[in-house]
Amino acid sequence: MSAGASAEKFDGATKFNLTLCPLSFYQNDYQQVYVNFTDKNFDICFKGFYNSGSNDDCIVGPKPESGEAKFIIREKDSSYEARAKAAVQTIRSSMKCSVHFDMIYMNKKVNITHLIRALLDVYEISVEGKLVESVSLGSADSGFTDISGCRISGVGILPNSTVHFEKTCRSFTCSIDRAVTSTGCGEQEECDGNGRCFKNQICTVTGPTVIDFQGQQSSVTDRCVYSLVSDSSSGFEVLANFQERRRRDVSFLDSVSLRPAGSKVYFHLEQGGRIKVIPRKLDQNSLLTLNSPVQQFEGISLSKDKNGLTATSLFSGLKMSALFDGYTAQIHMRGRNKQGSNELIIILQLFNVWFFPMEDQSFDLLICFLASCERQYEDPVDSQIECNVITEHCNLLRVAPFSSCNDDVDPTPYISACNSTLCGYPSADGLGCQFLWAYATACRLQSNITLDRWWSNAGCSEPQAFCQDKLCSDHEFCGRKHSGKTGCLCRALFASKYKLSGTLGEPAVCRKNSGSITLVGCLLEEKGVDYRVLHLNDRSCRGAMDEKNHMVTFSFDSSNTCGTEIMNNGSQINYKNTIMTQNSSDVITRHDQVFIDFSCHHTQPDIKIVAFRIKDNSVVQHIKSGEWSYSVSMKAYENAAYTRAVDSGVLLNQKIWVELKTDGLDAKTIAVVMDSCWATSKESHDSKPSYDLIKDGCADPNDGTVEVEGNGAGTSTYFSFNMFEFSGNSGQVYLHCKIQLCPKQEDNCIPDCSDEPKRERRAIRRPLKIRDTSFISMGWVH
Repeated sequence: MSAGASAEKFDGATKFNLTLCPLSFYQNDYQQVYVNFTDKNFDICFKGFYNSGSNDDCIVGPKPESGEAKFIIREKDSSYEARAKAAVQTIRSSMKCSVHFDMIYMNKKVNITHLIRALLDVYEISVEGKLVESVSLGSADSGFTDISGCRISGVGILPNSTVHFEKTCRSFTCSIDRAVTSTGCGEQEECDGNGRCFKNQICTVTGPTVIDFQGQQSSVTDRCVYSLVSDSSSGFEVLANFQERRRRDVSFLDSVSLRPAGSKVYFHLEQGGRIKVIPRKLDQNSLLTLNSPVQQFEGISLSKDKNGLTATSLFSGLKMSALFDGYTAQIHMRGRNKQGSNELIIILQLFNVWFFPMEDQSFDLLICFLASCERQYEDPVDSQIECNVITEHCNLLRVAPFSSCNDDVDPTPYISACNSTLCGYPSADGLGCQFLWAYATACRLQSNITLDRWWSNAGCSEPQAFCQDKLCSDHEFCGRKHSGKTGCLCRALFASKYKLSGTLGEPAVCRKNSGSITLVGCLLEEKGVDYRVLHLNDRSCRGAMDEKNHMVTFSFDSSNTCGTEIMNNGSQINYKNTIMTQNSSDVITRHDQVFIDFSCHHTQPDIKIVAFRIKDNSVVQHIKSGEWSYSVSMKAYENAAYTRAVDSGVLLNQKIWVELKTDGLDAKTIAVVMDSCWATSKESHDSKPSYDLIKDGCADPNDGTVEVEGNGAGTSTYFSFNMFEFSGNSGQVYLHCKIQLCPKQEDNCIPDCSDEPKRERRAIRRPLKIRDTSFISMGWVH
């Protein structure tokens, strides 16, 4: 239809083209309009003909008596434009055209202002199927009614009004000029999905380090109890207890205690997943057993899984969760941010106080409980720690996948904590991965960022609570022994007096007709001694371990003297006995042989601590066989990366890695096959007794500590085993290996070490014939 003033009459459903005068309605542009008469209404819609269930933009009013209307597109009319701008002050730009019905007059302008002029009274304005307002249009001569507005996420907003979205906690305001502004949750806040913002902050305590809710780092240098969170109005409190482990001068988070609001009871979370309930003023502890995934107690929810213990509690409108895996505690605090309030919570920072904003409260400060806990110690520097390597490891927090969280959780304090701790403390017990895990958990809790399988690239095992369900006494901590297994080891302060005197326990206790001696269980653990193989002169008299303090007591009395030598010199009775290792028919042993003589009046504890020193740091042998002239070397190492050569004492049951390496062979055509390896107590390779480690190219199944790597794959091969000595011999151990050469064709030189019967194994290709059998040997002596 033309752009002039000619009219098109209609009395039913009709679609009109608006390309000559496009229309904007609630900030959506349209080039067609759908009009229709129903039984009672006259409908104008922009996406299709009116349907009460649709999500259309519509203007619906009473049906005219005539049942018909006229549609007109009018070109620019200066007189009409002046009247419209005088009536609606928000019209700023020029009106280029207008769309008319004989009873409804809608004006379109560039900056999206809409006008309606009609003969009838009330019309309903809907945006995407939702009613925005009902307007009274008045008489034909009464002027204009503005029905324009803003549109946000499919919701129509009237000018000079605000709409709030609860799911996102955002509010949008449509100004009188149809400009949209928005507000939402502040920095470090999240939406709870119900229209309320809350703070989501993390305090991490790992090793000797506290990283507070603002990411500030502090270090604990003593062995005291500190308050992490304390609310005096409700009585809620979270305590952290620090204790030493392998060194006296480095403290570690050892346990976390929580007192729920309004309670006098502390819930004590310990390493190993143990929970104690401690009455505040009574010297009584009681173990708590969790019988379901999540259990409710007075004011607290407790749960336990492979990652450790979690305690959740509410106080003063806040929700607090404490996660403790035996090494690291992470305090996750969530609470509403009340506008205009002075929100405050306190956390202790080594004799000072630091703050982060929360609810209006007053708070307490907790000091060290024991004066002696503040005493400082200085142990010798560990010369084996390589700080350059430590720094490289800790800086993994700045590369993928950790870097995806760096903008949300600053890795700097975690890297600093990692460096400062590991440069002064041996990287044992998975400590090198502890700081990485703490950062990954902070990312998940604070920013909902999951770092998938971060441990794979970091050389760590999959995260789980260390020493879960391994329960140690107060003077012990759970750590990894040199055998690779976990056990209850002595804290450095507790063990210092025994190590200084060279004893394994307390002096013998004498009574009239009995005597006893007590050994320290964790010292035996460190030496690799199983107390169950120890006995007195009478082999039936064995030690009894106290399940609480892990002390091992050997005793005798008049009814069972246990082979005790009793001597009476007239003035006193002397009792004498010996604690010794069980006699064994085994060819080898991986535990120290123990001999402790004791008496009631003079204790002479004497343990045979068998520590081997390497006799040959490495052995090189030059071999000529037919056309092949090459050298083969055997070297022993202390680590699986073959970077630290054994150059000092080797302990019983300590894992040793051995490398057999050749020089002068073409690796493309020849492979070295380690046919067998065995140990003897004398230097000759065919002396007796002997003990097999590798047979037919495979680990001897009778020794579960032997592992073979790369045998027959190239010109070098490797294996590892736990150190031993020959029972009843001098302690010398000589290692011998027989090697052969094999022409390579794919993997034909690699021995088949499957669990199938030997006769069913795939035979390897026969090695090259050599004139002389090639042996290489090295030895240990103590």
